Amino acid sequence: MARQPSKEPVDDAELDEVEDDEVEDDEVEEASSERSASTDAMWEELRIQPVEIALPKGVGYTLRAYRLNTELTPTEVEPEEDAFEQAGAEPEEIEIPDSEVFSEEYAEVAERERPGSGPKRKGSSSDESDDESDEVSDDIDAELEESETGDADDESDADAEDADEADEETEEEEAAEEEEEPEPEEVPAFLGHRGRLFLFRSPEALVAFVTSDAEHDLIQLDTWESAKSRISAASVVPTDDDRYELDLVVENLRGGRDAWDSDLLISAGEVARDLAHALRLEAVRTALAPGSPLDDLDEALRADANGGVGGFFARRRLKKIGAQQAALGWRTIIGKISAAVDWRD
Repeated sequence: MARQPSKEPVDDAELDEVEDDEVEDDEVEEASSERSASTDAMWEELRIQPVEIALPKGVGYTLRAYRLNTELTPTEVEPEEDAFEQAGAEPEEIEIPDSEVFSEEYAEVAERERPGSGPKRKGSSSDESDDESDEVSDDIDAELEESETGDADDESDADAEDADEADEETEEEEAAEEEEEPEPEEVPAFLGHRGRLFLFRSPEALVAFVTSDAEHDLIQLDTWESAKSRISAASVVPTDDDRYELDLVVENLRGGRDAWDSDLLISAGEVARDLAHALRLEAVRTALAPGSPLDDLDEALRADANGGVGGFFARRRLKKIGAQQAALGWRTIIGKISAAVDWRD
């Protein structure tokens, strides 16, 4: 029978040293995921923030800034393909007749249809008819001159009245436009181009792109040149408020109302609305528009998180919201956003 090795007693001091080392390692890991005060100050000064977005295909980093809509040029979206190109067909060509043949045929038809060009009737006298027509035409001309003089006076008065009314209407329209001119509002802008969101799988890849001369929508920011010279991989550390786990939303909703994570779902709604506006994702904007079922879910979650009497009624509202329908709606939203992502390694 083999002899079992004896167990030597472990000194309490050694256990304390091991525990201290583990605590120090945990503190180092936690510190590495937090931003320094100087990094906070840099991003605040630039008015840009690094963002981390988790999607079904992975986790990526990007940049987001908020500016007044008067300071940004709207994102230009890739144009849709031509209908003929999609169907693989070509429009039919229209044949145009030869110009000389067409002109000759038209001249013959015009000559036949011209008034008075037909044959004269037997027994008619062209001289007599010409004299009678001259007398009649003189009388008609005199009457026309009198009537035209009166009509001209009436028309001039009417034109003057119309001009005054038009001037009044123009002044009223200009005043209305000045009153209805909307005030500038703050809107989001992301690192991307032509309706595409650029997501980078590492801070180093993000920094390499930012410091390059590549074209993107954030070039128009007033602080962009400063960002290019000051950004580093160590500074690409999003805050907790700028981390979004869209890949967990559908699974969380399917878990039932008791398992719903308010912080997860509320933050997902915030970034989805920002992306929908910046990338012009009309389907996402419609799904999260005020009064929509998913917007009602968002409002109820916020009220529940705030507690109080509003929270009590919010919980009653949440019980009436279908978990399956909410999960299906969010799956569509995440699919639309994922389709607009351009992954960069």
